Amino acid sequence: MAQATVYIDTNRVISAISPLLFSGFAEHMGRCIYGGIYDPASPHADEQGLRRDVLAALRDLNLRSVRYPGGNFLSGYNWEDGIGPKDQRPRRRDLAWKSIETNQFGTDEFLHFCRELNAEPMLGVNMGTGTIQDAANLVEYCNAPVGTVYGDLRARNGHADPYGVKYWCVGNEMDGPWQIGQLSADEYGRKALEAAKMMRWHDPSIETVLCGSSSARMPTYPEWDRITLEIAWEYVNYHSMHYYATNFEDDTASYLALTAELENAVDTLAGVLRYVKAKTRSKHDVYLSWDEWNVWYKDRSGDGHWTEAPHLSEEVYNLEDALVVAQWMNVFLRKSDVLKIACLAQIVNVISPITTTRDGLLKHATYYPIMLFSRMASGNALDVAVKSQRVETREFGDVPVLDVAASHALETGTNAVFIVNRSQADSVTVDLCWQALTPTRVTSAYQVAGTDPKAVNSFEHPECIIARPIEVQDVSDGTGTLKLPPLSFTAIEVAF
Repeated sequence: MAQATVYIDTNRVISAISPLLFSGFAEHMGRCIYGGIYDPASPHADEQGLRRDVLAALRDLNLRSVRYPGGNFLSGYNWEDGIGPKDQRPRRRDLAWKSIETNQFGTDEFLHFCRELNAEPMLGVNMGTGTIQDAANLVEYCNAPVGTVYGDLRARNGHADPYGVKYWCVGNEMDGPWQIGQLSADEYGRKALEAAKMMRWHDPSIETVLCGSSSARMPTYPEWDRITLEIAWEYVNYHSMHYYATNFEDDTASYLALTAELENAVDTLAGVLRYVKAKTRSKHDVYLSWDEWNVWYKDRSGDGHWTEAPHLSEEVYNLEDALVVAQWMNVFLRKSDVLKIACLAQIVNVISPITTTRDGLLKHATYYPIMLFSRMASGNALDVAVKSQRVETREFGDVPVLDVAASHALETGTNAVFIVNRSQADSVTVDLCWQALTPTRVTSAYQVAGTDPKAVNSFEHPECIIARPIEVQDVSDGTGTLKLPPLSFTAIEVAF
């Protein structure tokens, strides 16, 4: 059995952890909205058509914010199609996913959903076919008092009080040739600047997210990011990054070491942020928003064949996917000084930890690490030191067998430690050594583990890969010991 030591010092603070790191993304794609969030025909639907079982599963994930309505869908969307009496809303072709959009779920329904979920809404404005005036009008509709055209329109639609939406994405993936209304970096930067100015004139309290490169594999990366930031810096608060993990090569060892690539992506864009701030002589800070992240490679279907709510990209997640997700969230904590928003893409059915049928709901393996992080990680992220053996990978060379992150919440006096054992064969005995405060007791400990990296949950066997409570010995003289099986994720919380 391999040995390892993790040193935890509550004085070694990386940064405060932004609660928005535990956010989600809902797009009008496939069955995310229709048949997922909103399904009036389901026996689980409430009086507004929202799925009660979906709401319950999402509440357990403790999502702090939800980004909406896209995604590629956003760049062809007229938000005014989705408001007002439902029998008067137009049916339209959605060119992004070749589907029929009924517009029965729109801005007001989404904002009601966010209130039911107790999550902050993060709305996107169309920078493809949309104009800067359309963007400003949506802010007025959501946030202005009655007395002018869009505030009065909102009131006529049953919502006299402003919604007060704080977070706004200025477009989506505008560098991509697949995007409706693709723009060059200079074109997008100037359009985003003017849109953000108008939006902020309506409500100076809003915070805006600029489109970054849609992928680190784009030929314009990271030059796109530099150019757009130099143009719009003073009018944006966040810069987006998107990444979808794949394992097309079926190389489990390299897949479980993907954090090397994820951390490099953050470091590259953090460098761009520092450069642009220095070049523009700005006193203003811009942070990163990883507002699309997930595993996505088994089901890449995106053609709805002009049907309503087609089954698109309904990934089935296995144990190794769950371990990648857990490590990804470790990266969120380790990079929390620059990374302030992260949105799981998506939250229901489409590349999601949750799949629904008309009558039922399944939680995939990836659901459980997301739930544990969102529940347990708070306060400050800690810079832990790890001594462990290493494992060899084809893609990234040799990497530590353990991937570790930790948090410390001063207000509750708790410390959470998150550990992935990447080894496919070896258990690891880990000594947790606290170097400042000494814990008095272990308050909770959970583990997601299995012997087969390809193991999945199914409606027939829904608990093959779940978070199970584990017994952990008490901490003695500032040291506790864990025995971690191969292919495992462990989350432990202690109290001081």
